[in-house]
Parts: sequence; structure tokens; C-alpha cells
Amino acid sequence: MSETASLNMQDIPQGQLPEHIELQRARVFCKADAPVHTEDVEYSGAYAAVGFDNSLQVDDFRRDFRVEIKNLSMDDIEFDMIGIDASLANAFRRILIAEVPTMAIEKVLIVNNTSVMADEILSHRLGLLPIEADPRLFDFLSENDTPNERNTIVFKMEVHCKKRGPRLTVKSDQLKWLPNGSELLMESPNPSTKPRSFTSFSCSQASLPQISGRPIGMKHLDIIITQLGPGQSIELEAHAVKGTGKVHAKWSPVGTTWYRMLPEVKLLKEVRGNDAEKLVKKCPRKVFDVEDVGHAMKKAVVSRPRDCTLCRECISGAGEENIALRRVRDHFIFTVESTGALPAEVLFTEAVKILEEKCERVISELS
Repeated sequence: MSETASLNMQDIPQGQLPEHIELQRARVFCKADAPVHTEDVEYSGAYAAVGFDNSLQVDDFRRDFRVEIKNLSMDDIEFDMIGIDASLANAFRRILIAEVPTMAIEKVLIVNNTSVMADEILSHRLGLLPIEADPRLFDFLSENDTPNERNTIVFKMEVHCKKRGPRLTVKSDQLKWLPNGSELLMESPNPSTKPRSFTSFSCSQASLPQISGRPIGMKHLDIIITQLGPGQSIELEAHAVKGTGKVHAKWSPVGTTWYRMLPEVKLLKEVRGNDAEKLVKKCPRKVFDVEDVGHAMKKAVVSRPRDCTLCRECISGAGEENIALRRVRDHFIFTVESTGALPAEVLFTEAVKILEEKCERVISELS
């Protein structure tokens, strides 16, 4: 950004900012030593002297905000959120990690475990297995509730390694869904009473219309849980319930989710000849390319600015005079990696609903 003396500045129409001030307001500058102008200008009257209204208007937000999907698969999504503040982008990230509910194994009833893995470690590994079950179809299980077909999913594992046989690798496909509930009976203090199981299912989960079309099971069937030696065995029952990541990470629906501001790479001067070749080789992300301009001359051009990680290798040395590295303050590249319980795009939709519910709760409390 070129420096201009205040006496030499052109007249700016009322309600607009000078170019260098507008850049400071809308961009983060990445210098060779550190980023500058990183603070957001939140005060609505910050630029009142030049007649510029810096307040947030709902109509302006509706007009400028948009979402553009760049990559989409069953478990991953990358999209751009344009026209929002970093605080709102971070709210979506935190909700995705900690507040969108999923199903995870919470209680493990171990009948027999003669493996080298302790019961506690085995239970912990089972809790981290992603379950392919839509959590929107189930209710939360409170302390006073009885486990039933609406709030609990039951799995059974019964594995035995033959004596004098090879070691057996126990994987997640050994967990079998029990749609009728628990098969283990509770100990009764009165021998004359009929023993009860650990769940109270009134019907089979497989008969429920919302579940019958999509059987419940493990999302990935090849996750290694433990190994059994000759003669060792594991017999257990695992109960999965609905929860959120703020209680335990096993309920987090995402492997990870993150965002970054859109990089902006500008060539302030033409870079030609050998300098252009050096610039292309210097960038590890191949942001620059060489373009033939005729007469055996070549110049550097910015071809892939989105791939820039702002490592600042291109502006090391004397490169800062030729290249400007910035981040667009209200343009976020958002990435969501689902664990598999729900598709990635559904997770973000659920996060939007949760944020909407929070806003409505605040409004109702204030009114």
C-alpha cells in the first residue's frame, strides 16, 4: 500500500473512506515480521468525521452475507462464508465441536475379559467408536429416565480366540446391534421376582419407521480395538446414549473443524525475467506462475491465491516491496470433517439451528 501525504490526497465523496483507511478496515496486512491492523473496528462512529457509518445494519448483512460451497463429500465439506465477523465464524466452530449431539457408547457391561487390555481402557476405546445412527431420532437420557428404545442403543460383543491358534485382532465389526435391547439380566434381591434386563424396550428398534430403513451399526468396521491371544476372550454389552462434545469428546460430531480468512496476494510491481522464476520457486504452495508476455520475456502472476498459507517466504528479503500479503477480514474459508454420524453439510445446518435457538432464548429473556 503506497503512502500518500495528507495534503496530496484526493477529495473523497461524503460517506466513503480513503483507500488506505478502507484497506485497514477490511484487510489484515501480513508483513515480514508480523501481521498488522489485526483489530476489528467495532465502534459505529469510528469514521463519523468523514460521514461513514460503521454500524452493523441487518439489511446490509442480509444483502452481503452468502455461503459458497467449494468441496463436498459425505464426511467433508469446504465452503466460504462471506460477509460475517470472526466472532460469528468462531461461534459456528465451537457449536460444531461441542454442542451438536451424537450417539456414543457410555456404559459397558463386561461379562468376561481375559485379554491383556484392562476393562477401563477397553471401555474407553469402545466409547470413541463413531456410531452410524442419526441422533435426531433419539432423546437425551437423564438420570431419572429408564433406558428404552427412544434413548439407548445396545451393542453386543462376544469374541473368543481358539487355544493354540493365531492371535485374533478384534475390530469394530464385532459389535452387533441388539434392536430388542439388553440381553443381560440384573441381579434381583428377591429370588422369587422375575429378573429384568438393563433396558426396558417396549418394541424393537428395527420396527420403528424412522430406523427400519437405515440399520444402526458402527460407521467404520475396520477400527482395531484390541488383540486376543490363544484362549483369551471378551464378552460384553455396550449401551450408547445421546450426548454433546462439551460433556466428553467422544460425543463430538467432527474430527476437526476450522476456518481461515481468505488470503489476498497482490503484486505491487511487475516481476520479470529471472526474478519471476525465482519467485515461483520460492513459494512452497505454488501460488505464483510465470506468464509469457512476448519478445522472450516472462513475468510472474498470481494464479492460486487461495492456496496461500501466508508463510511469508515470498516477501522475505527485499520481496516486501513487490508483493502485498493480506487477509480478507469478512471472508472465511470453513472446513468441516465429520466423524460419520451425520453428513458434514447436515452438521453445519444443525449448528445454525442451535445458534438460532440461543438467539431466541436471549431475546425472550430480555423481553
